[in-house]
Amino acid sequence: MSTVTVMKPVITLVGRPNVGKSTLFNRLTRSRDALVADLPGLTRDRIYGDGKVGDRRYIVIDTGGLGGDEENITGQMAVQARLAMKEADAILLLVDGRNGLSAGDEQIADYLRQLGKRVFVAVNKSEGANTHVISADFQSLGLGQPYAISAAHGDGIAALMEAALADLPRVADGSEAAEDGSIRVAVVGRPNVGKSTLINRMLGEERVVVFDEAGTTRDSIYIPYERDGQRYVLIDTAGVRRRARVEDAIEKFSIVKTLQAIDAAHVVIMVMDASEGVHAQDTGLAGMVVERGRAMVIAINKWDGLSQDQRQVVKTDIDRRLPFLEFAKFHYISALHGSGVGDLFGTVVNAYKAAMRKFPTPQLTRTLEDAVSGYPPPLVHGRRIKLRYAHQGGSNPPLIIVHGNQTEAVPATYQRYLVNTFRKVLRLQGTPLRMEFKTGANPYAGKKNVLTPRQIEKRRRLQRHHKKDAR
Repeated sequence: MSTVTVMKPVITLVGRPNVGKSTLFNRLTRSRDALVADLPGLTRDRIYGDGKVGDRRYIVIDTGGLGGDEENITGQMAVQARLAMKEADAILLLVDGRNGLSAGDEQIADYLRQLGKRVFVAVNKSEGANTHVISADFQSLGLGQPYAISAAHGDGIAALMEAALADLPRVADGSEAAEDGSIRVAVVGRPNVGKSTLINRMLGEERVVVFDEAGTTRDSIYIPYERDGQRYVLIDTAGVRRRARVEDAIEKFSIVKTLQAIDAAHVVIMVMDASEGVHAQDTGLAGMVVERGRAMVIAINKWDGLSQDQRQVVKTDIDRRLPFLEFAKFHYISALHGSGVGDLFGTVVNAYKAAMRKFPTPQLTRTLEDAVSGYPPPLVHGRRIKLRYAHQGGSNPPLIIVHGNQTEAVPATYQRYLVNTFRKVLRLQGTPLRMEFKTGANPYAGKKNVLTPRQIEKRRRLQRHHKKDAR
């Protein structure tokens, strides 16, 4: 049976205001903005991003500054930061090396010690200073040897992250096929839309606890399963606790657990509640899955309880609010009664195969040539954009890399035209398709006896033509 797939570890940044958390966040995610799931009704105070150091991948959370007084550490003003700390596998406490140790730093450190998490003190703004001297003041926090860093210049970041990620599990890559042929399927959706009920129905047994009311999340569950000779690992992100333990309405939905499940999966089943129509959080969550490039199947649950008129309203709402999911197949089901659930498996397998397919370069180049011939790119400063050849750059989702001249000027509308053309010609259903454009010299130029993909295809056409004539 399949081994358990690990999720991306979570690194949370905390500290007083203006100590450099946002700068470090941007350094760790190699971005200048918040890469975040900004879902309506959820937190906007926690910022989530993807990071990578060497071959180690992780999720990093930036939090708002903590004031340092007791009220801000334990009161409602710090709810977001406290939730982010609880979600973390490791916490980086940023302090200001120029200003030295403060009472606020000590207050935050006291709270962190109570959590029992792995904590690393990062002494920021240490550039140009004696790192041993600048770090000595913060050893009194009792959180281990401080790390002197410069978030602005990148000094000391590698050593800090190597320590933070040590002993944390390495992540399975959703773009790679499992060694035993298992398809990893993440089941995601808003609270109380029927995720756990659906998984229980798919498994045919009560494996996941189900409550009638939405609550807070707990760790995702990995469930190996086999059906009709195909192995699966179902990832359930739907967890609840009793109302007495719900600290905040925002805690009903854990973005971290969902992001981890999406990244670990080959295919995502997104569950929506037909009785509530298309919710704003549905569109935001669907956008997250598409952004992360995962194959998708949409399960519209509780369909059996709707009248014919209500069903038409839901379908119209889907067409209006989810046009970017045109590549995905929709199933209208009842997880409780089982209607339509069995059909999900075939669609999951087809979406997986589409996401993992390999395409020969001549086929992709021919598709590109036909698309350009039927609808040429526009002129830029009086010059025609030339798109010469295409090849595959990756899977899950399929990535097509197009080479040519002035590719940086290809309009978004023309890019969408090419994506739609390739999807139609290659018969890709269930997976998004990504496309990159590269401008540069012909890599085959100056090489003797090396044919370009276009020349190879032309030669094959001539050979087929000669064989027909010979007959």
